[in-house]
Amino acid sequence: MARWARFVAGGAINTGFSYGLYLLLALALPYQAAYLLAYAAGVVFSYWFNAVVVFRVPLSWSGFLAFPLVYALQYLISAALLGLLVEWLQVPHKLAPLAVAACMVPLSYAISKMVLAWSARRSAAAATIQTTETE
Repeated sequence: MARWARFVAGGAINTGFSYGLYLLLALALPYQAAYLLAYAAGVVFSYWFNAVVVFRVPLSWSGFLAFPLVYALQYLISAALLGLLVEWLQVPHKLAPLAVAACMVPLSYAISKMVLAWSARRSAAAATIQTTETE
């Protein structure tokens, strides 16, 4: 349960950061462009926070590079949901990202857990191979 609480706390911090950045960018950019840039910054923060604080796995290039690739699927789902909320349901574009973020929490947890576990296993396997080769 503690892991889930850390994930939710990190998500709240990331949501606040991403939402603030989105509002700032939306002053000069169309809402979808502002969302894309804020989302990308949030993915980088999310990788760091989830690896270090939530799942307590070592940071690695493989994890860092895999994290955004998996989140691309989440972005497509959340961008479609954002468009649905703004264009079809007339939710104000300044509020819609908050609803999207709430809907995406369970998917984000599952994706983060999967990628970081894979990355940790891969790093451990590489370390084992490297140790064996040097002996």
